[in-house]
Amino acid sequence: MPTAIELKGITKRFPGVIANDDVNLTVEQGEIHAICGENGAGKSTLMKILYGMQPPDEGTMTVNGDEVRLGSPSDAIELGIGMVHQHFMLADQLTVLENVILGSEPVKDALGRLDFKEARAHFDEVGEAYGLTIDPDDLVETLEVGERQRVEIIKVLYRGAQILILDEPTAVLVPQEVEELFRNMRELKANGATILFIDHKLDEVLAIADRITVIRRGKTVATVDPGDVTADDLAELMVGSELPQPDTTESTVTDRVALSVSGVTVLDDNERPIVDDVTLDIHEGEILGIAGVEGNGQHQLVSAIVGTAHPSSGTVSLSADDITQWPVRLRREAGIAYVPQDRHHEGLLLDAPLWENAALGHQTKPPFSKGIWVDRAGSHRRTEEIREIYDVRTPNVDVSAHALSGGNQQKLILGREITSEPRLLIASHPTRGIDVGAQAAVWDHLRRARRDGLATLLISADLDELIGLSDRIAVMFRGRLVAFLDPNDVTPRDLGAYMTGARLDGTMGADAQGGAS
Repeated sequence: MPTAIELKGITKRFPGVIANDDVNLTVEQGEIHAICGENGAGKSTLMKILYGMQPPDEGTMTVNGDEVRLGSPSDAIELGIGMVHQHFMLADQLTVLENVILGSEPVKDALGRLDFKEARAHFDEVGEAYGLTIDPDDLVETLEVGERQRVEIIKVLYRGAQILILDEPTAVLVPQEVEELFRNMRELKANGATILFIDHKLDEVLAIADRITVIRRGKTVATVDPGDVTADDLAELMVGSELPQPDTTESTVTDRVALSVSGVTVLDDNERPIVDDVTLDIHEGEILGIAGVEGNGQHQLVSAIVGTAHPSSGTVSLSADDITQWPVRLRREAGIAYVPQDRHHEGLLLDAPLWENAALGHQTKPPFSKGIWVDRAGSHRRTEEIREIYDVRTPNVDVSAHALSGGNQQKLILGREITSEPRLLIASHPTRGIDVGAQAAVWDHLRRARRDGLATLLISADLDELIGLSDRIAVMFRGRLVAFLDPNDVTPRDLGAYMTGARLDGTMGADAQGGAS
């Protein structure tokens, strides 16, 4: 097969770190080529170089046989390279068609008036050619997550992309949506597209890829055929250890209720319930998992418990205390720990040193403060403890948070929250976007905290993680809890059916809602 992409000796240096170190990669035309590696291995940097977002310090890049130098993503797009980012870049208030043509609007006259007839014809042509069907007049805000991803793919194809970079495309999808995405990818391949596919879920990589390249510590360590390796083989190539499993065996659930949510409703800006009459209890020593397609109220439920959103009705109680009207600070001081879903925007001050980040949310209590004053020495000591216990890999605690890999950032946040000795831990997507090594560490710490009696509310898009770690699983659909399930009796596919509304039944008995397993 002809070569679509060839990278030779790609090296990229940043202050204090070599992100890519003599990386070599060959991608054949018309293949699905997976890129695997732990956080900090250099995958993202390599893709940014390929998409023109960053120049390499050394090395050469060839696209369809021609050596190229890219100064911007516009250069990449002109060469037929498109990138679908992990976090969708769509305007909710616009239609599908308006999002697709945004920035590439066809005009029909010298006055610059948009030619929607031509845009719609090209949109239909792309959708038909690649088997990507979606109504161009639908508002993006009405679309499911899998449909939004399809819009992102159509958007790059509309601009003429023949080489697609998909960055963690399954991170927020349920199994049924993953199957649909894989069907779309195979259709794209059948129509001549070349796909670079970045993923941490090794079973998915093995299911879809034609070839797999593993990057470790900035270097290319292997390119393998999926038929010749197992998930454990790939994990060992990536991090030097076998693939971790989230399984929790023994039950530590007590009869003492740590959190009680009763009839909580949260309204959106249009006065519509986005959390609708939710009732649940979490016991000491229990992990209650919440499953649901993103946008079904999970984040708003968490906000109502943490205090960043206020319910229009219902109550939230921490042990015996009604905290429904308490501000965030009092809830944190009372023992609510929080690992947010977006560590960059909610969990860290990226430009601040680690010892300051370790104090976030706990800055009013020792060892981070003495009265009204910041205790720098105490903050340093506690951060060093977190660094050691949670294996946060950093030269010292004075470096800024953005210098850490995603996995180390997450371990810092988890250590900060658990070492505060909370009564309740809310862990929202705690392993999203981190490699198998950091994932295993997070799971170990969650299991250990559970054994020590901590009550945990776990929200995750990783259904294997939910099934493996949870004592019970509640499913949210359109703002309501539609099922409470025993993780021993469900599969990821079963959960996906509940999450999409395909299977709704009478599984919500009173014992399931409030009782200990």
